[in-house]
Amino acid sequence: MDSAFFITAFVTLFVIIDPIGLTPLFVALTQGMTARARRAIALRACIIAALILCLFAAFGEAVLGFVGISMPAFRIAGGVLLFLTALDMLFERRTKRREGQADEDEGPDPSVFPLAIPLIAGPGAIASVILLSGQNPGIEGLAATLGVMLAVLAIVLVLFLGAGLLERALGKTGINVVTRLLGMLLAALSVQFVLDGLRAFGFAG
Repeated sequence: MDSAFFITAFVTLFVIIDPIGLTPLFVALTQGMTARARRAIALRACIIAALILCLFAAFGEAVLGFVGISMPAFRIAGGVLLFLTALDMLFERRTKRREGQADEDEGPDPSVFPLAIPLIAGPGAIASVILLSGQNPGIEGLAATLGVMLAVLAIVLVLFLGAGLLERALGKTGINVVTRLLGMLLAALSVQFVLDGLRAFGFAG
């Protein structure tokens, strides 16, 4: 497996899932809870998100084929979706929307909703794992995609467990700066997805 694939896959999923941006939301959703309760919620949210993303990575392309959508077409659509996500990150719309979801859906146990879905395993992450596993068909490509996805979710879990420390270290300004930088990277990666799809159709050299 080409090392460039692992780098691209990691950057794509890291930017889409955005562990740093999710951390302050996790703090808000678990405010007032004990450290033990926070650990349980963090672990449960990451496990549920991992199961959802594994399901789509393994069977997403088969589902697309069943409904008559080609992988290049989905790659273009996914690239457009990721580009819109990048714009949201650059102009802070994504953070405000996530905070709105967090406020609306806050309950005694936010691990399934909104943490696992849609904050971690959202449409962008689902599209990304389908696209990445489709780039290298077969067991090896699927295993590589799942390995990278699990590595990113491990980072999410570590940051959730140390959410209080990270929040104090970065502050609101630091988190905003990191989110903007990640948005720029995501915009470039999304354009690459669109170009790959167009190339498969013969529209790009």
